[in-house]
Amino acid sequence: MSEAGRVIATPLGNLQDITLRALALLPAVDWVAAEDTRATRRLLAAHGLKARLLAYHEHNEGPMAVRLVTRLLAGESGALVSDAGTPGVSDPGARLVAAALAAGVSVLAVPGPSAVAAALSVSGFSADRYVFLGFPPRKGRERREHLTRAAREDLTVVLFEAPHRIARTLAELAVLASERPAVVLRELTKLFEESRRGTLGELAPAVAAGPTRGEYTVVLGPVASAPVAASLDSAVARARALMGQGVPPAEAAREAARATGCHRRDVYRALIAALPAAPVGDEE
Repeated sequence: MSEAGRVIATPLGNLQDITLRALALLPAVDWVAAEDTRATRRLLAAHGLKARLLAYHEHNEGPMAVRLVTRLLAGESGALVSDAGTPGVSDPGARLVAAALAAGVSVLAVPGPSAVAAALSVSGFSADRYVFLGFPPRKGRERREHLTRAAREDLTVVLFEAPHRIARTLAELAVLASERPAVVLRELTKLFEESRRGTLGELAPAVAAGPTRGEYTVVLGPVASAPVAASLDSAVARARALMGQGVPPAEAAREAARATGCHRRDVYRALIAALPAAPVGDEE
C-alpha cells in the first residue's frame, strides 16, 4: 500500500508561524518537495531540523509530479511545501496532488498559514462569502477581463500582486470602481508589514507615490460595505417605518436589508435593540 502524501502549509514570513504537526512531519517523511529548497532549508534550520529536499516548482512540475507519485506508490512518504503559505493556492501543487489522487494515493492536508485567510481576517470586510482571484494576468484581454470581474464582483474579493505591478493594478481597478473600499496589505507577518485602507481611488495614487517592495495582498470590500454604519442606521430607520405601517419586525428587517444591502440578521438585531422596552405589568 502506498504512503499518503502530505500538503504542508508553511509560514508566510514569520518563521514562528508553523504548526507543531508540520514540525513533526517535515523531518519524518522520506522527502520534501519544495518550491524553493533554499527557503525551506532556512525554515528547517530555524527549528533545528533537517530533511531531504527535492525541487518542485512551476518549471519542472510536470515530470517531477510523475516521479514523485511513482515514489509514493513504491511506499515512500513525502510532503509538499511552497515558499510560503499553503501549496496549490497561487503556488505549484495542484498538478502533483491531482496526479497522486489519480494514482490512488491519498493526500492529507496539514493546514496552517494562508495569505488569503490572514488578509481576510484583518480586512474588516465580511468573509462569510468571498472570491479569491489570485494574481491578475500580466497583459491583454485576459488581464482586462480579470480586473473587470474583480471590480464588479459583489462579494469580498482577494487578489495577490507582485511589487512591480501593484501600482498599475490598483490604478486600473480605480478606473473601474474608484469608490470601492479596499485594503492593501504588504509583507504579511513580516518585519515591515503594513496596511493601507481607503477607496480604490484613494489607494491607487498613495501606493504609487511610495516605494513598492515585497508581496502584496489586496482585499476589495463587498459592494454594499462602503458606508456600513450609515447603511445599518438607514436600514433600521426604514424597518421602523415599515413597522409603523403594521409590518411585523422580521419582515420589516428583511425588506430593509434588501433595500440597503445590509445583512438581514444585522438589521433585525439592531432593530430589536432600538425598540423601547415593553412596560412591566403590575404583579398580582
